[in-house]
Parts: sequence; C-alpha cells; structure tokens
Amino acid sequence: MEKTNIQMEVEQLFKKRVERDPKIHNAYLRVHSEKHGIDINLAAGKEAIDPQQPYYIASVSKLFTSVLFGQLVEQGLCSYDDKISQYLEEDVLSNLHIYKGKDYTNEIKIKHLLNNTSGLHDFVEDKPVKGKSMPNLLVDEPDRTWTPLETINWAKENMDNHFPPGEKFHYSDTGYHLLGFIIEKITGSPFHEVLRKNIFEPLDMKYSHFSRTEPAEASPFEVAKLYMHDTDITNNKSLSIMYAGGGIVSTTDDLLKFMRALVHDQILKKETIEKMKGDCGKFFLGIDYGYGLMNIKTVPVLMPAKYNSWGNAGSTGSFMFYHPETDAYLIGTMNQFGYGQKGIRFMLQIADKLLKTTKK
Repeated sequence: MEKTNIQMEVEQLFKKRVERDPKIHNAYLRVHSEKHGIDINLAAGKEAIDPQQPYYIASVSKLFTSVLFGQLVEQGLCSYDDKISQYLEEDVLSNLHIYKGKDYTNEIKIKHLLNNTSGLHDFVEDKPVKGKSMPNLLVDEPDRTWTPLETINWAKENMDNHFPPGEKFHYSDTGYHLLGFIIEKITGSPFHEVLRKNIFEPLDMKYSHFSRTEPAEASPFEVAKLYMHDTDITNNKSLSIMYAGGGIVSTTDDLLKFMRALVHDQILKKETIEKMKGDCGKFFLGIDYGYGLMNIKTVPVLMPAKYNSWGNAGSTGSFMFYHPETDAYLIGTMNQFGYGQKGIRFMLQIADKLLKTTKK
C-alpha cells in the first residue's frame, strides 16, 4: 500500500481512539519505519498543541535506567550479580526486605531490581496496609515534595513485601528508586546528570530532561498536561515521587533517537542488549520483563509471532517499542494514569495496521 494510505489508516485509528475516550485530553503518536519509508507524527485531543510537545514518559524511563546500568557493566564498574548492599547506605537497607519475619535484604542483586524479581513492594501500585495509597497522596497533597529516600521510607512503613528475591515477578517502582541510588553511588553524580551526560547529550536528545531539571534546549511547547482521572497533576510538587523509574520528560522525536540507537547497538553492545532482553520475569501472558524492558512474545493463538516487539510502556499509556517484523518504531502516550494496558493494546493495534497495510 502507498505511504499516503498508510498515513491515513494510522491517523484515522489514532484520532478515533482519542475521540471516543473523554479521559484522554492529549495524546501523541510517532510511527517510523525506514524499511517502508514511513514517518508519521501525530497529536490528538482537545489540549494537544503539537506532535513534538514534551510529555512525561512515565515507566518508559526504566529502559533509560537499565541502559545506564548496561554502560556501567560494560565499563567494569559493577555486575548484574552484585548485591545491592555493596552500594546502599544503612538508612536505605534497614528493614527494606522483611518477608514472613525474615530479612532478605542482603540477598537482593542488581539484576533482581532490573527485572522486578526482588520481591519488593511497589509504592505506586500496591495497596498500603494503612492510610492512603501513593496515587491518592499525589492528588490529595499536591504541594508535598518527596525525596527518593522519603518515598522509600514511606513504602517500608506502609507496604508488605511479596516473596524472597529471585523467586517470582512483582513489578516494583521501589526497586527502581534503589537503582537510582546505586547509579549515584557508582558514578558520584546525581542521577539526572548521569542521564544527561551518558544518554541525552550523546544522542542529541536536546528536549529531554529529568523532571524538575532543564533540557539542553527549551522546547517551543509547554509540557503536555498529565492527568489522573480528571485532575491535572502536571505541576504538582508531589510528582517528585518519580525518580529513576519514571521521571523523564521527552518528545517522540527524542525517543525515536534513543530507540534507534538501541536497535543499532550504538549506545550498548549487542551482547549487553541481548542480556537485558533475555533475563526475564513473567509480567503478563505474552509479555516478559527483562532489564528495564518488555518483550512481547509469541503465545499460540493469543499472540502470534508477527506481533513480537520490545521496548517499554508506562502507567500513563506511554509506550516505546521496536517492531522487527515491519522495522517500525512505535512511540506515544495517552497521558492518563491507569492507562498502561490500554497503551500497550493500542500500540499492538498500530502494529497490526502496519502489518496489513505494508503487505505487498
């Protein structure tokens, strides 16, 4: 099918998806395939300004954190099998992983945090044993500022752990906070500075930055409004809960640069990327979770091989995947908390559209 027809098919699918959901105030989509000469750049929703508007990428940030660790491992500065107790202070480690009366903290390795098999709680999605959940606090106490350590201590006090390290899978933003601490310990620099120096600057991601810091070049557009239900939380100080697992602001242009660099082994060696993709926990049926990335894999009948792809997605409906079958990069967001699975499903619909329209 001609490129103009592909553009029209994808654009119609995207706009229809946004228009039928009043909770989506702004959404963005980038579809790029060098193999098929496709480059689609879209924005939709009553509050969308431009396709290159910066937005919070949520847990897509975890892939950036895991790339930083890949670089540190390649430089010989740490190992995936290192225990986290080698790097973290006692105020972080104390009572961190108590499960059924036993302390498993000293058994947690870096790889357990990266692929969410540590057994630690998730301060974002888990239900606290008492009081309000973190998403409720984020909305109800908008002017409260959280340091990463305060967030960890809140989780220790209010949440239960799930199993000993390495035994199962449980998604954990708590674990990614700890990974941020470890990166700072190894490099001697703030997490946002390591991101800038090791990823943003080398890849010319000039509009990308860590939350509450400035990009290399100011975007001509304001940061897209982020919603939790009908509440605009974009400027809430309470968004400081986001750290190494969700604190990046970027654009679809910049994310395309990052994902292309990963696919073409430009910022990590191929064997490092294969390690990140291969050592997985079981996230959902058809989705394994490696080191900061999701692998969408074949499940007979339910998930045909043609949908196989890898990248990451966030709870706001954000997604960033590479789809080898069509050599396509699928990047976007719905900018609404609680839309994680909806974002993945929509990404697969785009992949399906490409598969049908690029057949000769």
